[in-house]
Formats: sequence, structure tokens, C-alpha cells
Amino acid sequence: MLNFAHQEHRRSYYFDTRNPFPLLPALTQVESADVCVVGAGFFGLSAALELAQKGKSVIVLEGARVGFGASGRSGGQAINGFEEGIDEYIKHIGEENAHKLWDMSLEAIDIIDERVAKFHIQCDWKKGYATLALNERRMEDLIAIEKESHERFGYQHMQLWDKKKLKQHLGSDIYVGALFDSNSGHLHPLNYCLGLAKACLDLGVRIFEQSPVIDIHNQALRAEVITDVAKVVCRDVVLATNAYITEMPKKIHQGIANKILPVESCIIATEPLSQAMADSLINNGMSVCDSNYLLDYYRLSADNRLLFGSDIDTHKGLEEAMRKGMLHVFPQLEDVKIDYAWKGPIDMTMNSTPHFGRLAPNIFFAHGYSGHGVALTGLAGRIVAEAILGDDARLSIFEQLHVPSVYGGNLVKKLATAIGTRYYRFLDKYR
Repeated sequence: MLNFAHQEHRRSYYFDTRNPFPLLPALTQVESADVCVVGAGFFGLSAALELAQKGKSVIVLEGARVGFGASGRSGGQAINGFEEGIDEYIKHIGEENAHKLWDMSLEAIDIIDERVAKFHIQCDWKKGYATLALNERRMEDLIAIEKESHERFGYQHMQLWDKKKLKQHLGSDIYVGALFDSNSGHLHPLNYCLGLAKACLDLGVRIFEQSPVIDIHNQALRAEVITDVAKVVCRDVVLATNAYITEMPKKIHQGIANKILPVESCIIATEPLSQAMADSLINNGMSVCDSNYLLDYYRLSADNRLLFGSDIDTHKGLEEAMRKGMLHVFPQLEDVKIDYAWKGPIDMTMNSTPHFGRLAPNIFFAHGYSGHGVALTGLAGRIVAEAILGDDARLSIFEQLHVPSVYGGNLVKKLATAIGTRYYRFLDKYR
């Protein structure tokens, strides 16, 4: 049995503050559709939404609940660009296609703007995002990023802040400066996901929860997507399992799970803070992250809790480790209680490059968002839908990107992750 199958949402701040949404039935009989989407997270629902708006009949199969994975538990930051530097993409796909990738990363933010407005999604969507430098060398990196984004791409939304300017908005003394992006932002991820699901349902998409897929039979552009009790007959299939692809049978993923490393993202949420205390931490509504490889990221919720996330080793205990990290940034929160602590897997690749493509002419996938999933999943849904509808030009650009594999199963992946964590911790300390 798949580890996530038939599971309920894990308790988190997002779960306890979710918008009303009905429990959806499981698939219990043979159904047919033009497209079957496996996974009801951001990517799967985005693909379903795009296809439904073009007149396709779509069924979404979710092994647990809508938004069960990272889509319902992430830090909620929607960031332009990609985790890997643009020069790496230019090496593999050329200057012209790299520019197209940059433009698509901006479109990913626009997609959130469009959907929140069009479908009236209540998800606390707010613009403003800052990357923070912990020393002068990393500030030089941010200066280079701002220069490149402005001169190469004509991007006008970034501002460099020195320590004095940063202190006007952030109540921490550990940073030397920041790169502020007024176009990126943050949201309540589970409510955004549920809003996408509602929009899909309103357009006639059929979503079945508690319906884990255990096999796919594909022949001559006719696929049977088989759950533990029923199946969907369709022409096209979209694999939208993201981090959980590593738990799927190999006969389904055909090896693309080897592109994903099991990385846990950990978050705590404080008790609600007074307005004065909240403003003393972040007074302009932005979300932030530092420039470490193993980074901290945080923001204020709509009810003035500090949501503090980190890519850390939590063997000492999740809440204890996360609280220590939070107090390093904001020692003034020493007496503040932690109300929530949760973690879950995200889909990283070895080189932080997204991995989109096809397993067959009618079986599509996208994963490996590497920390940029809130925005890139919407883009992935759109370009995969375009390919299903007959235009694969944009998907083909992503298919040219180099994404290394890790062989040897989950045990080897966990070992590689542990070694990589120690290596990046060393780099963060000395660079």
C-alpha cells in the first residue's frame, strides 16, 4: 500500500484555518474522460483547470485529500525565476530559450494573480518578497542577481536594500542587506489549492479523493488508470504526484522518480502576535528567505502569527530545532508560544532544475520545483495542458533541461540527501 494512500490531512496551521470544502467521494466504478490527472495538488488541479476551460472532460484522482502534500503544507512563497542560476540554463538551451524560461517564470506569478481574481479565491494572496544576505559576500551575489535581471531581462521589480533600509521593514539584526521583489509574494497554500479545486468542480471536472493509483495500462493512445478498486479510461494522463512520485510503483513512473530527492520542509507557527509585535518583525507584509543553501524562510499570517520554515535536520525534535532557528533571527520572541509544528516532503532535484516532460506521447509529468512550486506548478499545468491540446513548444523547452538522476532506491536517496545536507551546511558556514 502506498504510504500516502487513504490518509487524512495532517494537522497544521493551514488545515485549522482552511476554507470550507466538502469531502469528495472515492472512485468506485469504471469512468471515462479525455484526460485523467493523478494528484490533486497545485500542478494537477492547474492542468485540470486549463483543460476544462478548453472543453476537455477531466477526472482527477487523489490518493488522499485535495492538497494533502506540499500544496497544502508549504511555506506559501510564490517566487519568480528558478532556483538554479540562469547562466546554467543558457549552457544547456541557449540564450533565446533561457529568456523564454525567465518570461514563463513571470507568467507563473501572473497566473496566481489571474486565478485569485477570476475564481474569487480567498487565500491571503499578498505581494512582496525579500532575499536576505547574511554577509557581504552574499550581498554581492544579490547585487549580481539584480543587475542581471535588470540588464538582461529588463525586470523592473527588484530593489537592493542596504542594512539600514532593511531595518526599516525587518526586526532582525543578523542580515547585511536584501534584494526585494515587489512582484513575488505569498499566500495560504491550502486555501489556494482548495480554491483551485472548487474552480475545477464548477467547470465540470470530476475529482475523486481516497483513490490511489496503483497501475497504468497504456496502449495506442488509450490509457487505463487503475486505482485499488476501480479505473478511469482516457486518452491522456497527467502524473501530478510531485514528491510522492518516489512512492509510486516503477511501472507507473518508469524511472523519473530517480530525479527526485526526499527533502523535508519544516514549519512552525507561533501563537497570534499583537499588532505592535507583528509590525516590529515585518511591517510591510513581505515574505522573506535568507540566501543560505539550507535556508530559513518566514512571513506573517493573516492573523499575525509568525510562520517560520527551514530546511534543517530535525533529529533533535521538530519544534525544538525550529524554535532555535527562529530565535536566532528574532530573539525578541523568546516568550512567544509555538502553536503548530509540521513537516513534509518537497520535490527537489539534484541541480534544482525543474523536471517536466513525457513518458509516452500521451503521458505527461512535471515535478522537481525545488522550492518554487507555489508559482511554477501553475505554469506547469498550463504548458502541459497546451501540449495535450496540440502545442508542445513550451514543454519542449523544459524537456531540454539537464536533470541528473540518483540511482539505488530510496535508501540511497536518503544517504545522498544526508551527505548533501552536511556539505551545504559547510558551504553556508564558510562562504
